[in-house]
Amino acid sequence: MGFKRALASAFIIIAAGTVVAKADSLADAMAGAYGNSGLIEQNRALLRVADENVAQATAGLRPIISWSTEMRRNYSIEPTSSVSTTALAGLNLTWTILDNGTKTYGRERLKQSVLITRESLVAVEQNVLLSAVRSFMDVRRDSEIVALRQNNLRVITRELRAAEDRFDVGEVTRTDVALAQARLAGARAELAVAQGNLMASQAAYAAAVGRSPVNLIPPRQLPRLVRSSDEALAFALKSHPDMKAAQFGVSEAEYGILEARASMMPSGELTASIEKQNRYGSSFDPVTGGVSLRVGGPLYAGGRIASATRQATARRDAARAGLHATSQSIRQNVGFAWSQLLSARAQREASGRQITAARVAFDGVREEAKLGSRTTLDVLNAEQELLDAQANMITAQSAEFTAAYSVLASMGLLTADYLNLAVEKYDPEAYYNQVKSAPAALSKQGRQLDQLLRRIGKE
Repeated sequence: MGFKRALASAFIIIAAGTVVAKADSLADAMAGAYGNSGLIEQNRALLRVADENVAQATAGLRPIISWSTEMRRNYSIEPTSSVSTTALAGLNLTWTILDNGTKTYGRERLKQSVLITRESLVAVEQNVLLSAVRSFMDVRRDSEIVALRQNNLRVITRELRAAEDRFDVGEVTRTDVALAQARLAGARAELAVAQGNLMASQAAYAAAVGRSPVNLIPPRQLPRLVRSSDEALAFALKSHPDMKAAQFGVSEAEYGILEARASMMPSGELTASIEKQNRYGSSFDPVTGGVSLRVGGPLYAGGRIASATRQATARRDAARAGLHATSQSIRQNVGFAWSQLLSARAQREASGRQITAARVAFDGVREEAKLGSRTTLDVLNAEQELLDAQANMITAQSAEFTAAYSVLASMGLLTADYLNLAVEKYDPEAYYNQVKSAPAALSKQGRQLDQLLRRIGKE
């Protein structure tokens, strides 16, 4: 018996450990969403695309060396008929040595595009994590409401039995029994709705986090926030990724204007070549070469260059307007998130007082009904008020946590770094630093990049 008892105890401990292992905290849910988000992976790839644009612009500032070969068969008829075969091999160099900054401005414009894409990646990360928070809290809320509705169904079932017993002894009428039956049917309907809402929330959680919810642990405390909406707004206007992306967008457009204006200026190109000829049947195999410098510029392009300059200016104006619109949107989002937080907090506090009062009222009405001074309807109404207060408390608690994380998102702080999530952090500058110098494919750094991309493609 002692061995069996010990074995059973060990099984219980192992089973309990298994349940705990499957439990998910809010931080676990956000970490899961971060690691399983296709949107984040997509935008990381788009960032690498932008990084490569800078690498290609850097390569455009360097000389281009190419090779060529040719096999030529020559025929001659006059004055004498002859046939000869010539093989040629050569190297060519082309280098733009003067463009008044056209390519340099273009590269700087693309660097701003990289910064914009980085901020877009942060914005996507915030949306992914906020979606995880919402789905987590929705599952928690709907699970508790289902439990509340199930308990309410049991309470009303007991009230119906009590009403039927009192009817049998003549203390109440058939109306009281019908009222209890109606409330019981309504409770079953509300339970079905709550269970449907829970299933929808569980599906949303699985989509956001990458796995089904199992034994979600309620969060213990709200995230660390600033003290006022003014502080939140001041921080958001400086650090929100949308704001920073809009600012980089203005800089990108300004470099676009400089690039367009520089294209109207003269440019110079250096070319050099060397060629080796092999004439079959001849002892003379000449080696020829040459160097040239060409300088020129547009005189008339049909108005295309002037149009491109005006277009770049219009883009700059649009970027400035977009910056203003972004600041207004951030103000609105911060104000809305903060008001939602205060509203949920006030609702939670009021619901707590409402629950206390409703429980006292329900207990009192039920006891008075036993003495005949209260009807079945009074008991059911008091029980419904208590149920509504408890449901309000559950909703308010969920809304408060969601609103708190929404405030972080409106400030630009809902990131894996700020929350210190247990995930592998992504460095957006690492790939850029490897490619910005445009390493050749056969260089050591180029081979390392190829290996990195193959590894990313397999993950």
